[in-house]
Amino acid sequence: MKCPYCADQEDKVIDSRPADDGTTIRRRRECLKCRKRYTTYEKVESLPILVVKKDGSRQAYEREKVQKGILRACEKRNVSADQLEKLVDSIEAQIYNSLEREITTEFIGELVMEKLRDLDEVAYVRFASVYRHFKDINTFMSELDKLLKSK
Repeated sequence: MKCPYCADQEDKVIDSRPADDGTTIRRRRECLKCRKRYTTYEKVESLPILVVKKDGSRQAYEREKVQKGILRACEKRNVSADQLEKLVDSIEAQIYNSLEREITTEFIGELVMEKLRDLDEVAYVRFASVYRHFKDINTFMSELDKLLKSK
């Protein structure tokens, strides 16, 4: 680490503690040459995830889009904000743990439906109806039959 005062590269760590909910480490350092102290922060470098859309185009993954879709499906349902946040956290963890730099919208949609099925069946059917583009009552009923058989 280069000292911001004298540019020397020799220092020692005086104090180290977690910051930002454990996602960052704050370190107090002392330059061995000029004896001045400064603070550095270490954070795990996360690679950007690209979402491959149905038309083949790519765009950066946005947590807010997943959250908005789930929120719309859970509207007027007995699902707390905390449950929604945990659901989105769980989906996001699976996305990042897949270690893929590019994921498809289908992968995300299936993850959301899997999690919603366990959380609230009505929200699951709402999301599935938009995600799977139900064309008529027969496709809607077949999805409901699958849900009932899985119970």
